[in-house]
Amino acid sequence: MSTISVVIPSYNDAPMLRECLDRLTTQLRRADEIIVVDNASTDDTADVARSFGARVIVQPVRGIFPAASAGYDAASSDIIARLDADSRPPADWLAHIEAELTVAQEVGVLTGPGEFYDGNPLITWLGENLYLGGYFWFGSLWLDNGPIFGSNFAMRREVWRRVRGSVHSGTRRVHDDLDLSLNLPPDVIVQVDDTLRVGISARPFSTWRGFGRRLGWAFLTFRLNWPQASPWRIRDERERYLRERHADDGNATSTV
Repeated sequence: MSTISVVIPSYNDAPMLRECLDRLTTQLRRADEIIVVDNASTDDTADVARSFGARVIVQPVRGIFPAASAGYDAASSDIIARLDADSRPPADWLAHIEAELTVAQEVGVLTGPGEFYDGNPLITWLGENLYLGGYFWFGSLWLDNGPIFGSNFAMRREVWRRVRGSVHSGTRRVHDDLDLSLNLPPDVIVQVDDTLRVGISARPFSTWRGFGRRLGWAFLTFRLNWPQASPWRIRDERERYLRERHADDGNATSTV
């Protein structure tokens, strides 16, 4: 049985954090550790977190990736699961993660989509189909692997240890999940499971400005990782790794 830490970055999101933490108390498989990263909040985020028995880490440097990475560094479990403060995980979320990563030992990261629980029908459609749908489609083409969705994923702690020195975790205006995806070693498999779903808020897409800001973060993330994370380099590295692995397997078989 693996242990699981849940990391939740939060900035002035106490009411939604309370809902998220309340849902974690009803999990069929309870978390071994819940870490809330208080990202310089001025509301009662820390008090809400402690009232649910969560461990509070303070990250004064504003930004999703600075906050999330502080939580990953502090996590002590075999598996690090990630939610946002406004995420609403179903009761089987952690059980699903544990079961899938236990069976699929070759998978380093497990991720799934989100379902908007608020917002008007137009914003919901645009967010789920153009933004999230486009992210998974385009990310899979670029990476030759599944892209990670930051509001709903779990990774083995060893994966974070291997990439923490290469990701841009100190940069505020990057997509933390995209940056993580672009910096994974070629042997790390990301499995996208469409049945692993959490509720997410449509607040980031409630205005065109908010939507455009996130697109700007995506362009910055690609620029920071260019050219080492270009699609042809990623594919070359993966193909080289697969060739070497097959050669090693062949040599092992020939010596038996």
